[in-house]
Amino acid sequence: MKQTGKWTTQDMPSQAGRTVIVTGASSGIGFVAARELAGKGAHVVLAVRNTEKGENAMQRIRGEYPDARLEMRELDLADLASIERFASEFRGTHERLDLLINNAGVMVPPYTRTADGFELQMGVNHLGHFALTGHLLDLLRSTAESRVVTVSSGAHKMGRPDLEDLHWERRSYRKWQAYGDSKIANLHFTFELQRRLAEEGAPTIAVAAHPGVAMTELQRHSSFLEWSSRLIAHDVEQAALPTLRAATESSVRGGEYFGPDGFLEMSGSPVRVQPIQRAQDEEVARRLWERSTELTDVHYERHAARSAA
Repeated sequence: MKQTGKWTTQDMPSQAGRTVIVTGASSGIGFVAARELAGKGAHVVLAVRNTEKGENAMQRIRGEYPDARLEMRELDLADLASIERFASEFRGTHERLDLLINNAGVMVPPYTRTADGFELQMGVNHLGHFALTGHLLDLLRSTAESRVVTVSSGAHKMGRPDLEDLHWERRSYRKWQAYGDSKIANLHFTFELQRRLAEEGAPTIAVAAHPGVAMTELQRHSSFLEWSSRLIAHDVEQAALPTLRAATESSVRGGEYFGPDGFLEMSGSPVRVQPIQRAQDEEVARRLWERSTELTDVHYERHAARSAA
């Protein structure tokens, strides 16, 4: 295996024998992650909202890796019923889950609610993945050396979620603040999940990553961001590397966070980085966990008990 000072996909070990789910795998970082993992031998499940785009993504991957082991399943993270259905169907056909990459997301849309009444960014970026991970926890905990990788953002630095008004029902909606709130929620979730897994002595670890600034479909709701990203962003191939390093490197430890090493972590090679101190507030993370459990009705203790049974 190639070893250099700058980590690349050539440094990825074989993924043969691993079963992987990548949310939002039809485009952008999710597509690149799914393609590279499949190219290294993993059985990759592309979890996508748009199945037509999902089929196209599989064809593109097979164009590069004809022997890729792929499947595509519909998943709408803005609908708790879809999440539960996806997880149930997956558990019915798979006996293991080595890697869950919580990648899908939305960025600065107009104010929108999910099927369950959640503000869209918090609903998809955090609550959807909270529910998905909980529903799959039994398989993760029963698979040795499994991982949950959740994709956050440098925008977590502006996050200050109001736990009493997560869905902007009392406040005037600010889409950028809502995005930052959802991204710091990704980190609170990762660190709290890791604490709980470690306390249980589970074989699973939780880690996080952020891509820096990348030109992807996420920018479609902001013309300014799309324009400015052309000046400072790195390409999606590079932007996917922090996620891939977090997902595959053998030395990764639970609770670590990966991002680019360049100026303000906007671009560069993937390295371990530090979130802001506020993202590491254990009390806020605990309270957000409790609130997320209430809103989704996904109770991790029940799913952990199911895997132990």
